[in-house]
Amino acid sequence: MGYLELTYLLQGLLWTVALTAIGFAGGILFGVIVALMRVSETPWLRIPAIAWIGLFQGTPLLMQLFVAYFGLPLLGFDLPAWAAVAIALTAHASAFLGEIWRGAIQAVPKGQSEAAHALGLHTRSRMFDVIAPQALKLSLPATVGFLVQLLKGTSLAAIVGFIELARAGTIVSNQIYRPILVFGVVGAMYFAMCWPLSFWGRRLERRMSPGLTR
Repeated sequence: MGYLELTYLLQGLLWTVALTAIGFAGGILFGVIVALMRVSETPWLRIPAIAWIGLFQGTPLLMQLFVAYFGLPLLGFDLPAWAAVAIALTAHASAFLGEIWRGAIQAVPKGQSEAAHALGLHTRSRMFDVIAPQALKLSLPATVGFLVQLLKGTSLAAIVGFIELARAGTIVSNQIYRPILVFGVVGAMYFAMCWPLSFWGRRLERRMSPGLTR
């Protein structure tokens, strides 16, 4: 495999990182909204959040990519492939991160909220000044774990013709007829990105688990 082929794979790698970053950042933004709606006591906020989470957790990411890529143009949104993929990844991430953070919010001892209420803090202050910082710490291992899944999930973008790392590997393999070498390099690139994140997630989980040594 020559310089040009390696450069092409690196370009695909950059698109993989970019898609992951866009999907994760968008997932954080909308995931916070989903989590807050999910723990709301108001049914007209809680029920749509439950439906959103159920929809995107209950359907394959591949189908979500197809709907975004082929369905949005039917509604008049003429988007480039990367934008359609980014929208699908953002929606997918918002559902999973929203549910992760919902669990973390509800895992914070109720005494914390009751103490804040006794101090006279209003609802917004109780959530963002007392509960949210503790929930964020509790949710970090699962959030990092989902980031790894999202990074690997970007490989499905190849199905709609977008050239990220997996698709770039297929193209290079078809050109030089050395699939073991090419996909060995592609696999090494994925491993180089995913393993440090997985290792970090495991360390976070061990540090936050009582009774385990660091």
